[in-house]
Amino acid sequence: MTSLIEQALEKANQILASECSPIGLMASPEGYPHIWARDSVITSLGALFSAGHENCLKVSLATLAGQQSELGAIPNNVSVATGRLDHTNAGSIDSNLWFILGHAIQQRSHPDEAFLRQEWAALENALLWLRYQDSNGCGLLEVHEAADWADLLANRFNVLYDNVLWFAALKAMAEMAAALSVDGGLYSNMADDVRHKIRIVLWVGEENKAEWGPNCPGHTEWKHTLSQVDPVLVKRPYFLPYVAFRDFGDYCDVFGNLLAILMGVANPAQEKRILDYMHQVGIAEPYPVRVLNPVIHPGNKDWREYYRNNNLNLPEQYHNGGIWPFVGGFYVAALVKAGRMDEARKQLERLAEVNRAGVEGEWEFNEWCHGRTGQPMGYPHQAWSAGMYVFAYHCLHKPEVAYSLLPTN
Repeated sequence: MTSLIEQALEKANQILASECSPIGLMASPEGYPHIWARDSVITSLGALFSAGHENCLKVSLATLAGQQSELGAIPNNVSVATGRLDHTNAGSIDSNLWFILGHAIQQRSHPDEAFLRQEWAALENALLWLRYQDSNGCGLLEVHEAADWADLLANRFNVLYDNVLWFAALKAMAEMAAALSVDGGLYSNMADDVRHKIRIVLWVGEENKAEWGPNCPGHTEWKHTLSQVDPVLVKRPYFLPYVAFRDFGDYCDVFGNLLAILMGVANPAQEKRILDYMHQVGIAEPYPVRVLNPVIHPGNKDWREYYRNNNLNLPEQYHNGGIWPFVGGFYVAALVKAGRMDEARKQLERLAEVNRAGVEGEWEFNEWCHGRTGQPMGYPHQAWSAGMYVFAYHCLHKPEVAYSLLPTN
């Protein structure tokens, strides 16, 4: 009898078989018939293991590059119906970040120097656009509210998720430059600086003591900000979701922290504290994983009335503590990376269970589920829910192969 884990792998591959359009990987035929920059790259982490998907990411990247703005911005998504950029949630910063990472993932899985050279100008322009998002020259990106995957959440200014991807994108640019015999030393040096600054700005606790050594360049504004919040925070077992002008987010952005582990931003002590904390608060209950803890309630300084839009971002829903199965795939991957194999296998099986759930029938691979009840609430047949299940499966069964796709490993 086929185990639930193996059955879910088969069903995930069936979902992926319906997602590869003539212009790239769609997010979902039902709800999102578009090529989304972040969705297509994240989906590809699993889709590249599926026969027939070897070129889907490459096609997606070419489509996105074809709609790049004059200033270098990569569109959030491109409509399959029109082949043109769609202005839905157009103000995203992570489109450029995932666009760069996508090229590194494609190059690692199926090396093609000619394609990479063809795309190099678009990659450099995408990175230059990102550099202009560092408005104060501190080295980290400054991000507007709701300007990334968490498009209904008030993370802002120096945001963890975006800056972890910024570190990874710079490392990816250095790696791809080497493949083209181009000097990528600047990108590598910038990446090291970004990782250092993430650790001193967004981590509060003993685990980052080494980052504040005698040679730490520091930053007057950061030190002033941290002096204001340190008496309140003292320490936290995770990277803060954002630090802004005399302000900070006091909750765990689960996706951002998992990426910090997988992309090599978290040091070993930080990795342990993060994963211990997630286990202690039951971040995978009832299914992997709830993406915010604790959730934000009306009256909290980070509550926004726009959270009520379409009844979406209420407590324990959507980005405000809802369960996102694709992030559950990153959770399994992080557990494997940390050597927590028994827990990783347990969570992979639970990830199979949540992907089996549905509103109309079984195996809907829904977009997201309610954080308390586990009931599906988003669109079905999400490519990244399926793709990240496949990736998580391979992390557990062939970790050396799966992790070879991540540009910073």
